[in-house]
Amino acid sequence: MTPDERVAQQLPELKLDALIVSALPNVRYLCGFTGSNALLIVSREGATLFTDPRYTIRAAQESNARVEVVKGSLFAAALKLIKKKKWKKLGFEANRIPYGSYAELDKGLPSKSSLHPVNGLVEHQRMVKTPEEIARIRESVLTNSRAFDSAVKQLKQSMTETDLAAELEYQMRLHGAEKPAFDTIVAAGPNSALPHAQPSNEVLGNNRLLLIDMGAMKAGYASDMTRMLHLGKPGQKARKLYKAVLEAQLAGISAVRENTTAGAVDRSTRQILKAHGYEEFFVHSTGHGLGLEIHEPPRLGRKDKTVLKAGMVVTIEPGVYMEGFGGIRIEDTVLVTKTGCEILTPTPKELIVA
Repeated sequence: MTPDERVAQQLPELKLDALIVSALPNVRYLCGFTGSNALLIVSREGATLFTDPRYTIRAAQESNARVEVVKGSLFAAALKLIKKKKWKKLGFEANRIPYGSYAELDKGLPSKSSLHPVNGLVEHQRMVKTPEEIARIRESVLTNSRAFDSAVKQLKQSMTETDLAAELEYQMRLHGAEKPAFDTIVAAGPNSALPHAQPSNEVLGNNRLLLIDMGAMKAGYASDMTRMLHLGKPGQKARKLYKAVLEAQLAGISAVRENTTAGAVDRSTRQILKAHGYEEFFVHSTGHGLGLEIHEPPRLGRKDKTVLKAGMVVTIEPGVYMEGFGGIRIEDTVLVTKTGCEILTPTPKELIVA
């Protein structure tokens, strides 16, 4: 059964005649189309893809849905189909659709038809990856690690954060990535205390931490990894912090297995950091799912009750951030299995002295 057929199968239970899918990653997942302008309607009769003339050839090549090439508003074209089919109850991705597009749909809807918000229906299905998806993520992870290895060989303390970020992204391309999966993070010294630091013209320098958080997008699938370097010989404080975060990260990995909750994995990392006296400096969740998007469900947060299933791919990335000194985060991409997990990231986790 194809992904769109699985969604169609759920429509009667939701008391819907059709689902309007506007999020491009969900469109790609359901019908295979990779273009930048698309709308998909899934019904019990099948799926219809709307796109514009730029994608006439690509849509025919990629999509397993019926294709309508439209000049003008895709939502206006969708309304014509809704009227033709006389669908009464239409689901829509409430957390994914721009308000202007929703307003266009709502205004043009037939009087006997109505819109019903549906959140996470496709995303929930996407959480468990197919063997083909897992193979693509593996390749993305390997590409990312190869790019990291190549870029680190070019590292000089006289480089700026921006210089190194550019080298990392250049190496991703050289190794076959389509693009970075997100804005590459390179943060030296005190800047590493910012969990989502942006590379600046700050010189990498000496005698301080260097955090690199990077991911590649390959064949449409994301990878994510964080590794730590120290510019010059690390002092006692940096070594102590690194040891604690590494212990927490390994505890998180050990906690991952089918039928464990996402929250239980998060608690396993926090317990270690609490024992070391660093819990207050851990300011984000332990990890997240990834796939067609860099951040997907499940979120490995302390209150998340999502039950992990074999085939999910998640990150494990605890961190400690101290203003004025710096931050340490260690992150791997892992595959959930029935008995535990497989670490997909091949890059060693030792603190690299540069």
